[in-house]
Amino acid sequence: MTLYDFSVKTRDGKETSLKDYEGKVLLIVNTATGCGFTPQYTGLQELYNKYKDKGFEILDFPCNQFMNQAPGSDDAIHTFCTGRFGITFPQFAKIDVNGKNEDPLYTYLKSKKRGFCTSKIKWNFTKFLISKDGTVLKRFAPTDTPAKIDAYIAKAL
Repeated sequence: MTLYDFSVKTRDGKETSLKDYEGKVLLIVNTATGCGFTPQYTGLQELYNKYKDKGFEILDFPCNQFMNQAPGSDDAIHTFCTGRFGITFPQFAKIDVNGKNEDPLYTYLKSKKRGFCTSKIKWNFTKFLISKDGTVLKRFAPTDTPAKIDAYIAKAL
């Protein structure tokens, strides 16, 4: 099984294959709109603007598992993120990243790169960097800012 074997739900509930992103460097992020790390959206958009024309994509998966910090509908979350932070990268349907209802994509990602002492996602804005061939290169903690990740993206591109 590879990353490209997974399908995810778009904001409007349609299934889309991650195969559509084959050959691109990806940053997969679980996000929330009411989190202390929410301002990272600004840095994520800056990375996206800098590298999108070089084969880079950010895949944003809102998640409400951490203190209910993403309580709105998928459309409300998208409206907030585009209005407040001007994001233009793909946002998908809200998912669970841990537990019995966790999205299979996150089961896969966590199996490839463990966090500090655990495979569980500890909080919002955990980031996974994926190579052009679908290899999970690195897992970044929520405290790792987009600016800190920049050099890793440049190298992967």
